[in-house]
Amino acid sequence: MSSSGPPIHWIPIGIGILAGFLARVLALRSDYRHYPGYPAGYVSHVTLGFLSAVIGAVFFPALAAKEYTAATFLVLAATNFTSVRKIEVSKLEAVDKFTLVQRGPGYIQGIAQTFEERNYLAMGAAVAASVAAQLADMWFGHIWAFVAGGAAGLLAISVALVLKSGKNIGDNVEVQIGNLHFEQGSLLYVDNVMMMEVGLPKARERWLEEGVGIVLTPTTRRGAGALWSLSQRQAIAQSVAALVGTRSDFGYPERTPLCRMQMPQGHGQAGLVLIPVAHDQKRIVLAVQNTPMLESEKFAALHDPALEQWEQENHMEKGS
Repeated sequence: MSSSGPPIHWIPIGIGILAGFLARVLALRSDYRHYPGYPAGYVSHVTLGFLSAVIGAVFFPALAAKEYTAATFLVLAATNFTSVRKIEVSKLEAVDKFTLVQRGPGYIQGIAQTFEERNYLAMGAAVAASVAAQLADMWFGHIWAFVAGGAAGLLAISVALVLKSGKNIGDNVEVQIGNLHFEQGSLLYVDNVMMMEVGLPKARERWLEEGVGIVLTPTTRRGAGALWSLSQRQAIAQSVAALVGTRSDFGYPERTPLCRMQMPQGHGQAGLVLIPVAHDQKRIVLAVQNTPMLESEKFAALHDPALEQWEQENHMEKGS
């Protein structure tokens, strides 16, 4: 039986699929955080990105053809992407149990949410390109459909690439190399931040000879809120260990990279210590700066009397 509505035009659909798929592929990254892995991670990311593009590209032409059931595709896609995110969380948590420096649940949730959100960005880019191409095709003809769809697709891809990544630690926290030293015999410090007690003399010698200390000072309230998060500090330690390595193994807790807050004052500074494999201070600082602000801490901002006083003394910005 023939449909009573107008026929579906394949040009807008093709342009939308191409724009959405390109948006997902261009947002795909595999760096020192080791995600996605090769090749299974790429296959799942690219496949879901393509499906997102198809759904987004078909949506408006189907509505124009009065196929209103097409709207259910978006609902099904949202449900499916949420399920995929939960699967990603389970996989990453299983792997994390056997990692020397674990990502932690907060970092894993952030990775999975980013995975899900980028599929939505691909779908949005496909919808934008498809709508522009469909309207231009209806009003001006096929040639203008390619022009309008291509322009809208490029704009949507640009927006998707801007939105694909959030803030990093370096945007809200000042990262500097600190001075490693011991006080009271066995207490390891980075500048004024007490890190841990190291009991064995040989272990203390190794820390002084091979260890690196980092001082993290918040420059915004959001940065202060992030540093007080255990999940965020664990993510920082894991990012550094992934980039420069760590001379540690199971059963050597005193060599595990550690990120702690300055206590007991609680003025917002944090310290990071590790014994790296690659003793490159510039790479270590870069790894800390490029650690993503976790989704759960992205909008955290502390309002504490001690922090307010410290903020006035150090002229900390009140912005994000």
